[in-house]
Amino acid sequence: MENRSNGLTKQFVFLLAITCGVVVANMYYVQPIGTQVAESFQVSTSAIGSVTMLTQLGYALGLLLIVPLGDVLNKRRLIITMAGLSSLSLLAAFFAPSFQLFVFSAFLIGLLSVVPQIIIPYGAVLAGPEKRGQVMGKLLSGLLVGILLSRTVSGIVASILPWRSIYLIAPLAIILLTILLSVKMPKDPTKNITLSYRASLKSIPTLIKKQIVLREAAVSGFFMFGTFSIFWSTLIFYISSPVYNWGTFEAGILAIFGLAGALAAPIVGKLSDQYAQRTIVWMGIIMQTSSFIILHFFASHVFPLIVSIILLDVGNQFGQVANQTRVQNLGEQVSNRNNTVFMFSYFIGGSFGSFLGTTMWDTAGWTGVTLTALLFQALAMIFHFLVFRKQD
Repeated sequence: MENRSNGLTKQFVFLLAITCGVVVANMYYVQPIGTQVAESFQVSTSAIGSVTMLTQLGYALGLLLIVPLGDVLNKRRLIITMAGLSSLSLLAAFFAPSFQLFVFSAFLIGLLSVVPQIIIPYGAVLAGPEKRGQVMGKLLSGLLVGILLSRTVSGIVASILPWRSIYLIAPLAIILLTILLSVKMPKDPTKNITLSYRASLKSIPTLIKKQIVLREAAVSGFFMFGTFSIFWSTLIFYISSPVYNWGTFEAGILAIFGLAGALAAPIVGKLSDQYAQRTIVWMGIIMQTSSFIILHFFASHVFPLIVSIILLDVGNQFGQVANQTRVQNLGEQVSNRNNTVFMFSYFIGGSFGSFLGTTMWDTAGWTGVTLTALLFQALAMIFHFLVFRKQD
């Protein structure tokens, strides 16, 4: 415990949280600039939805194939290496001459942006069970800030510079962080690793079968992040429509209101150390459902739109922090593999939500988008209250 507390200073947790945010931001730069990308490559808005979907599918594949390496290899070296590689994927997107190559670059961006999901188990092990929720809250706060500010930064940059510019600015930030991590990151806690990579992958189905809490968290995360992604993948199309006639700059400004979720994350982390995490998940589901009820009826008015963004992002953070704390409490030796299962399901839900959101926008407009999200929330409630019973 002494080694953990010495290695996990407040400054180091802050550096890890920033790294989580900056790297995960890679996947979301495209969302507020979707209309510009579509015009540049002369493709439809639904094609831009495929970019988001493939990015998240790449991330899910990275979770499945790369994150389990954290239970086998040196986490410090793995984190630094993956951070460096992620900057190369961004440069590939910057130089992509065609839409097909841009889509392939987007897939690589997702695949190589799994650094936060290696950092989170790393931080959870260093924190120990007493402070795990607090540390998780801070790391996930950094993660959410990155997701939300990525849209703000991307939208503002695209309103001033060519849309490709963000894919040149972002890798510079990651290279700087990679240098800082190589200097500041302590060595891995010493442990005897006897598990091979192949054995770690083969053990994942057994972990799913034996741990009902892991299954429940994975299903909950699928629907909650799916709902979150339905909104953020279609917002730019809605506010660009005659309802608002807004653009990328306004999309970026709206994303700032989602920072309420990031501000709530440390609070949720403390609550997760003190109260039943399953109750906190339930509260998040209610918030997200309320958000889309408001969006269904009142999204054409600015104030209800802002309120719904805050509810959606805070609710998502309630669900993620509580669920991920539950998953990390299942055991340190399997922390990366359990995190792989949870986050794989989480981002498959996000990918599916992005695809359905943009598809419904093209076929049924905003009404189709909001009803699809409410269906996701109804399924989340069915699994939470009926399929799974109280586990805490």
